[in-house]
Order: sequence, then C-alpha cells, then structure tokens
Amino acid sequence: MPISPYVKAIRDAVGTRLLLMPGVSAVIRNDQGAILVQRREDDGGWSLPAGAIDPGESPAEAIIREVEEETGLTVIPERILGVFGGIRFRHTYPNGDETEYTVIVFACRVVGGELEARDGESLELRYFPVEDMPALEAPYPREMFLDPDREVPLFC
Repeated sequence: MPISPYVKAIRDAVGTRLLLMPGVSAVIRNDQGAILVQRREDDGGWSLPAGAIDPGESPAEAIIREVEEETGLTVIPERILGVFGGIRFRHTYPNGDETEYTVIVFACRVVGGELEARDGESLELRYFPVEDMPALEAPYPREMFLDPDREVPLFC
C-alpha cells in the first residue's frame, strides 16, 4: 500500500508541506550475506524495505508489516542496527510531498514467505553483496552493512 489512510488524511489537510514521520527499515541478508534491496516504482531509486509506522503500531510490528507488504517475506526483527534522521533523511516524492523520516533500522531474519514484489511499490527486489550494492536513496552509513555482527547501533 503506497500511502496509509492515516497519512492520506494528514496530506488532505496539509497538502505537500513537510511532515516529520517515524519510520522503519530492514536489513535482510540471505545465506551468503547479501542484502535485500528494492528498486522503487515511484522514482526508480534503490532502498531497503521500509515504511512509516502507523498509529498504535510498535516499530517492530511496523517492520514486520512493511516487509511482508513489500516483499512477501515474513521476518523477525532481531536487533536495532541504527537510528537515523534529520535533513539528510528528507525526501520529496514525485508528487511533491515532502517528508523527513526518523528511521529505526532493524536487522531482520526471514522465517517464511516467498520473495515477490507485492504492493506496487517495488519494480524489483534483489539481493546484492555489500560491495556490489547500488547507492541507496537514504544515506545510511556504509559500516552498518559491512559488519553483520556489530553490537553497537549507529546513531546519526
């Protein structure tokens, strides 16, 4: 689902003006350690599976829902890899909507489902080795992807 009813109601009231939004994203690795990324339908850019947290939803519940909606996979969030926000996480969508995200990034383990673009947001889903990953729209620090066993989350 490209936009939740909650965000649509806000957009109906404020138009394209800047919204601050809590969000989540997932680092999902396959057995070879490659990371799942999606090529977005709206602008063709690459991103991690991600989305906004809905009212009443915990961040862990949000990432489980978002990953399933976007990829068809069922995941368990295992730990937080980082928390990011600020002007570098501001995005203007093709329709002019401005959003600035505060993003909690989870390391997630796949426990079921079948990989397929499901909700119309993704043109392509692919696993990339870290060294071959395309540039992501969000400016996540590279070290977040290099050390899968990192114990200390990154904050930015």
